[in-house]
Amino acid sequence: MTRKSHGPAFKKAAIKLAQCPLCRGRAVTQGVFHELPCSHCHASGFVAAATGEALALDELVTQLAMRLQAATRQIEQLKKPRATGPEALYQDGNRLGAGGTNYTGD
Repeated sequence: MTRKSHGPAFKKAAIKLAQCPLCRGRAVTQGVFHELPCSHCHASGFVAAATGEALALDELVTQLAMRLQAATRQIEQLKKPRATGPEALYQDGNRLGAGGTNYTGD
């Protein structure tokens, strides 16, 4: 297989994000009378971890959406109860029985 040499990447690369040093991840800074949107991080609370600079708005939206999707997947995975101990043999299919069915040894 040859490596891709031109054009956009096949998959969007995830950029490591860090908290904005100016607003400390809050997305707002304290003004004289009220809170103002942080201009350093485009009011997102995140900057690129490698450079410490704010991402472009379209890149920021993409990166935050990727992080939200990953967090949602992780939450859904944690919500599913996993059987432990002896009942795990009966809950998960091991495909060791006749025709690829579950075999429990009973």
